[in-house]
Amino acid sequence: MEDTEIDQAAALLARARLDAAALEHLPSEATPPDLNDAYAIQSRLHAILSEAGHGPFSGHKIGCTTKVMQDYMKIPSPCAGMIPAPLIFEGETRLPRSRFCNPGVECEIAVRLKADMPARPGGYDRASAAACIGAAMASIELVDQRWTDFRALPTPPLVADDFFNAGCVHGPETAVDPFALDRVRGRMRINGADLGEGVGADILGHPLDALAWLADLRAAQGAPLRADALVTLGSILQTEWIDAGDHIEIEMDGLGAAELTLS
Repeated sequence: MEDTEIDQAAALLARARLDAAALEHLPSEATPPDLNDAYAIQSRLHAILSEAGHGPFSGHKIGCTTKVMQDYMKIPSPCAGMIPAPLIFEGETRLPRSRFCNPGVECEIAVRLKADMPARPGGYDRASAAACIGAAMASIELVDQRWTDFRALPTPPLVADDFFNAGCVHGPETAVDPFALDRVRGRMRINGADLGEGVGADILGHPLDALAWLADLRAAQGAPLRADALVTLGSILQTEWIDAGDHIEIEMDGLGAAELTLS
């Protein structure tokens, strides 16, 4: 794509997000044909939103890291997005329904980095990724269906728009053995109804593998992960779509809980 087309796509996505308005699709000339162009649009989108006072983008999300989400999305591999700092909340949180198009929630393990993750010869593995984790926590990822029908779209436009991310609510940060994150079990309730549970090993076999994948991707793009960044590693349960009045709770064994009410 030409730079003007990347700028056009990013401007359209930014306007839709600021207006909480769903898009049917991007114009053909502004539709990224591949993931390289999608991530270029994503980067420009972050700059536009930051210039409009909706940044900086300091958090990271990874989508489609579990079979349940890959099956649900019909996307067989991980996709990355970023989270603006003003949309990262800690503890019990209340947010207005009006700020979203079609909101949803996901049940995730998140980690806080204690070290930068620059490009590494041979890439990251579990051991080198584990060495960069300072804490872990339970996290509700807020997602927003900002397309009238996302199933009618290929993957690149979804990635360009941060792969649905609309923020996160996390619980207290907890010191952990990163190698034990694959054994963490988590569950979600909405309005008191249990919606099932999953385990950390569902995330690409081990949550550390998801962090290693993201670190390699962002380093290759010239935007490596930085110390103190929060990274949500992927949902262990299928996305649940919510509406005003809903109360969401997630618990992660050994990592605490997070709560969100949509008003």
